[in-house]
Amino acid sequence: MSIDFVEALSTDNLTAIKASPKTDVHCHAFFSARRESVEHWLGHSVAKPPLKMKGVEGMMEYADAVLASHIKHREGFEFVSVSAMNDAIEDGVVMLEMSFDIRLAEFYPNGLTELRTFVETLVERYQAQANLRPELGFSRGNADHPNLMALAHEAVELGFFQSIDLYSRQEVCPPEVMKPLFTKARAAGMKLKAHVGEFEDAEEIRRTVEVLDLDEVQHGIAAAESVEVMQWLSKHQIQLNVCPTSNVMLDGVSDLASHPIRILFDNGVPVTINTDDLMIFGQSVSEEYRNLYQAGVFSAEELNDIRHASITGLG
Repeated sequence: MSIDFVEALSTDNLTAIKASPKTDVHCHAFFSARRESVEHWLGHSVAKPPLKMKGVEGMMEYADAVLASHIKHREGFEFVSVSAMNDAIEDGVVMLEMSFDIRLAEFYPNGLTELRTFVETLVERYQAQANLRPELGFSRGNADHPNLMALAHEAVELGFFQSIDLYSRQEVCPPEVMKPLFTKARAAGMKLKAHVGEFEDAEEIRRTVEVLDLDEVQHGIAAAESVEVMQWLSKHQIQLNVCPTSNVMLDGVSDLASHPIRILFDNGVPVTINTDDLMIFGQSVSEEYRNLYQAGVFSAEELNDIRHASITGLG
């Protein structure tokens, strides 16, 4: 007998939680598989991340020191991508907006064309089980790299990527620098996203949404500091794609029980629950729902409403 999502949460039945359909609209292909899968592939263990890392810089220090040498090549990236799809499907994820960083083209002799071919193969291989919607990823740190910027424009012109995501710390470059790329992406019919407000500055969230004409914000949890900004996000129905464990481990939030997703939700801001980098943060979408329930952040019914809203109208 099948168990519904509310009962699964309230009885701590993780298998049944996984069986309910859900989405992951904030995940990065390069770190999207479980660390344990990579260890099995390598045939040896790798060091676990610290329970607390100081922001994105702390995360990248760990990733560069421990993970990068094992996967920063075509074979590693392709293994991670396939493993990530298997992990997501096993977790009940029926739709992923997974970002593929523009620099991944460097792994292929034919560059962007060959990267696209691999991602197309991934989409087709799993289409009966999950809707993989490829997302173009671009780091603010590459904004002053003319070759990568040109390649990103070329990627938009392909008409293959369904969304675009800008990441790295918001102070690395102002959103105005990225306006031409995002204008082109809008004209191409892509969904527009950016990482902003992961750690501080609610007003910068609104500014970035306005400058880049964003549809959604990755993280955006600093909006909870401003009732005015939350009201603005609610009015304009700007969705925040939240990754709770990431926020705690990167020290943007002290602990799960005090996560501001509760405040955002109570103020009418649309929110989704996602993984971010499964290889580093170690929590699937199902586990993120379970953790929020067990921490007393939401009731089972509220989490079911969030889950249901995330999959409404997927088509």
